[in-house]
Amino acid sequence: MKDQADSLRKRLQLQQSNKISKTIAVISGKGGVGKSNFSLNFSISLSKKGHSVLLFDMDIGMGNIDILMGTSSKKTIVDFFNKGTPLEDIISRGSDNISFIAGGSGLSSLFELEDEMFDRFMQELEDVMRRYDYIIFDMGAGITNESSKFILSADELVVITTPEPTSVMDAYSIMKYLVSVNPEIELFLVCNRVQDEKEGKETMKRLQDVLFKFLKKQAKPLGYLPDDRTVMKAVSRQVPFSLFNPNCDAAISLEQLTHRYQESSFKEDISLRKSNFLGKLKNYFLGR
Repeated sequence: MKDQADSLRKRLQLQQSNKISKTIAVISGKGGVGKSNFSLNFSISLSKKGHSVLLFDMDIGMGNIDILMGTSSKKTIVDFFNKGTPLEDIISRGSDNISFIAGGSGLSSLFELEDEMFDRFMQELEDVMRRYDYIIFDMGAGITNESSKFILSADELVVITTPEPTSVMDAYSIMKYLVSVNPEIELFLVCNRVQDEKEGKETMKRLQDVLFKFLKKQAKPLGYLPDDRTVMKAVSRQVPFSLFNPNCDAAISLEQLTHRYQESSFKEDISLRKSNFLGKLKNYFLGR
């Protein structure tokens, strides 16, 4: 009885709080562009600025956030779907005080849940969202029927590309689809592995121009990350590059990018923020 009373008291305290996470989906049109590495280090960068961050690995069957941190998680999102493990018990502590939920093959399972189980997932996710400033979803490369529902529900999208023509084209294709479904979706651009500032700016401008010309859609350029050898060294050591060498070119660029993101996106009071993520996700679930 005491455990039930404590649980109820905790839930009431959470419900009385106005705080709600801002949800950010990090996506890419193709694999191999450094999306997960960005998601991890971006989360750490936000955490360093005093924000509470939960990184949710949603890369179906290919989740590697824990590997990039050199951390092993005893539980993944699959444990919630298959074993009924509470969502809060799946959250692990990662690098530099961020929290994370390890990936698995559970995303498709979410949209196959019975109504009662889905309602439980939504309730527990709402409780979790009241504990963090930001929840960052590291999505799988490309888009599937299941992943599109999470992506379209997020408050904002960060699209990762590289200067390679195929990467740029794939990034445009995924944005074209998402904008066709929701023209009001908030888009941010990041160009990874650039040789110099000129290449980064030109790549993002090319994407911006095409988006506006054919879709009449604006996307905000956040910045670029250089093709820094330190990043590969950090990956091989299983340490986030922003911690492995905070003074490397990639880490410095990431810091500038994060500052630009906050200036552009987070002008509102976090404690008063309202997110429609759960409502949109529920609508997509009901329409499955």
